[in-house]
Amino acid sequence: MSTENPLVPLIREALASVVDPEIRRPITDLNMVDEITVDESGRAFVRVLLTVSGCPLKTELRESVTEAVQGIQGVSGVHVELGTMSDEQRDALKVQLRNGVPERVIPFAEPGNMTKIIAVASGKGGVGKSSVTVNLALALAARGRNVGLLDADIYGHSIPDMLGVGEARPTPLDDLLLPVPALGIKTISVGMLKPNRSDVIAWRGPILDRALTQLLADVHWGDLDYLLIDLPPGTGDIAMSLGQKLPNADVLVVTTPQPAASEVAERAGTMAGIMQQQVIGVVENMSWLETVCPHCGKSHRVTLFGEGGGRAAANALSKRLGTEVPLLGQIPLDQQVRVGGDDGDPIVLSHPESPAAQALTELAEGLDSRPRGLAGMHLGVTPVAN
Repeated sequence: MSTENPLVPLIREALASVVDPEIRRPITDLNMVDEITVDESGRAFVRVLLTVSGCPLKTELRESVTEAVQGIQGVSGVHVELGTMSDEQRDALKVQLRNGVPERVIPFAEPGNMTKIIAVASGKGGVGKSSVTVNLALALAARGRNVGLLDADIYGHSIPDMLGVGEARPTPLDDLLLPVPALGIKTISVGMLKPNRSDVIAWRGPILDRALTQLLADVHWGDLDYLLIDLPPGTGDIAMSLGQKLPNADVLVVTTPQPAASEVAERAGTMAGIMQQQVIGVVENMSWLETVCPHCGKSHRVTLFGEGGGRAAANALSKRLGTEVPLLGQIPLDQQVRVGGDDGDPIVLSHPESPAAQALTELAEGLDSRPRGLAGMHLGVTPVAN
């Protein structure tokens, strides 16, 4: 019968002082220490399980474990191996972090749920993605649809201000939150959950994932025809988490006409494809500016940001994903989009006759005319052979 090396319990005790840099709890409490061995020469081997393979702070964690172990008298060397938790281990950790409370179900991921989910993505910031999302949600509501709007742009949560509810807070209902009603739709944002508007959100990895779960599962959305999700720009943690939690979501990519914007927009669409979500189309924002010539008095289109970016992004994504990704709309540049966003009075309501509002309304009509039903949805059903 083999005897445990006397250094092993000392190493385990030392590792209790190592705190996971994201969860901020000892790695021993989190069951992240998978294996500890020491050979006859005193060389220690420690295997630590990361919550996800792409943990951005794994180098810091490795260094902390190495430092804690090599300070033990009798340890001649340290080798730290980083593995990844299994799905079962990760689920157990989630339950532990929730103090044993089971995770609430995300209703939109349940088989047979009829809510149409549209995640609005962009490859970069500054293309007007949030403005498009807000006005699209309101245009769908104007067609008699029940619409929810989730502001998942954790760091740039501008949706509440655009809807004129920047100071609003969701109402708690037992262990649920009621979304804030705004201009005929329901909305929730992490900005509504901060104690102070000026507070900075500095979350990463598992905390971001948990925040997204809360915004989806701990909010009583009720029966919705549409849930629009305003994603952060780029292809980071939120986009990946959303793909895992809502694989049945459709993705709408927003870009502007210049080539630099359309190229990064392709990445956002490609991420959706990697997560097996359907990219339903591209929207080109700020396509042109209608202006009256002071000399001839006629209206002209001025392409301030160039031309063709939306079409280029749609064509590139169609080729890359192997399915048609259409250019669904081109929205002209209009100062009232900016004014409406600042004043909490979006352009589809304040100036419905404007070309930009009409383009957004036509976009909503086109999306709403798409067939509804269970075709193509993940139903969670596995065929059984007779």
